[in-house]
Amino acid sequence: MPVSLFSESELSAASVSHIEPFWQSAVKTGSFQGKHDVPVSYAWCCPPQARQSVLISSGRIESLLKYKEVIYDLYHHGYAVFILDHRGQGLSGRMTDNPHHGYVANFTDYVDDLLTFHRQVITPHQRGALSLLCHSMGGAIGALTILREPGLFERAVFCSPMFGIRPALPEPVAKGLLWLGQRKAIKAGVIADYFFGQTDYQAVPFGLNKLTHSDVRYQLFRSLYEAEPAIQLGGVTTAWLAAARQAMAEITQQAPRLTLPCLLFSAGADKVVDNRVQRAVARAMPHCQWVEISGARHELLIEADRYRVPVMKQLLAFLDKS
Repeated sequence: MPVSLFSESELSAASVSHIEPFWQSAVKTGSFQGKHDVPVSYAWCCPPQARQSVLISSGRIESLLKYKEVIYDLYHHGYAVFILDHRGQGLSGRMTDNPHHGYVANFTDYVDDLLTFHRQVITPHQRGALSLLCHSMGGAIGALTILREPGLFERAVFCSPMFGIRPALPEPVAKGLLWLGQRKAIKAGVIADYFFGQTDYQAVPFGLNKLTHSDVRYQLFRSLYEAEPAIQLGGVTTAWLAAARQAMAEITQQAPRLTLPCLLFSAGADKVVDNRVQRAVARAMPHCQWVEISGARHELLIEADRYRVPVMKQLLAFLDKS
């Protein structure tokens, strides 16, 4: 099937004339009770002649609402699309007294939620083979899910996966800072507190952003977060960072067990995740194709056309092989 994507010059108008009407008419939304009764929001859609299915595992601070363009593209390529807001972000429930906290007790909670989503929502509506499309933190969650349930997906695409984060601190320094951060939370008498230097949500001007070269896609993203304050999220807590480090260590150690066909896109100018760890993990995965998108920033799925279009074309061609 030929790939038709909106260009940056078309996107603002297309969001009004095509994407929003599609979202209102074709996309179904809901929620389920995740682990420890945290409500988890989700969305899904299925074209009449769906050939296959794809589950999107999004990145930290993200919401399913941010993925409207990607979901539109996948749907019109013949895919049933399923996406959830990971616990503690987007439209899903929070676990601390500050809704801006980037918090999770353990990444296994994310995996448990994703498996519940698969059982309750995806299975009844799946069409054809199910593949996995991940971004950033969603890549870590996706990898852990594959390790837990190796036969769940036919293949997986990782976009800027969070297998390591920047800055990569020496281990003694990282451990010391985590210990101090945990002591700070205990002293404050709270479940979790921000890691050093982290704050509530703050809008960053396009000129200072490290995520994308696309002004129009960045402004759509920021406008969404201004219009929907409930999905705003701040920085990470010490608890989240400790859980993330444990998850990334497990992925690095268990990478040879990620045996399904994988395509991993590494953003060449990424300042969020550690590309060196990405490449090491990719090399350890038996059937992984590693592709560097030279010059691209972290958010490959909302990048400028010169980066996004090749990524979308390659990932669709890869998923079509299922």
